[in-house]
Amino acid sequence: IRAALNKMQAHSEETVIVGDNLRTDILAGFQAGLETILVLSGVSTINDIDSMPFRPSWIYPSVAEIDVI
Repeated sequence: IRAALNKMQAHSEETVIVGDNLRTDILAGFQAGLETILVLSGVSTINDIDSMPFRPSWIYPSVAEIDVI
């Protein structure tokens, strides 16, 4: 993620990662210091969140519902 941010000349404070998998997408964003959006239209469910040592910044039912970007 850091390499991609550098290539795009983007800053982590201004970047959000959107994903449907807590164990891959959201974890990667968390480890990179990014804000994260979990969409519940894919792999992870709302019940999976409690078993993780981190939480997404926002949770949406689907990508179509996202209004913070």
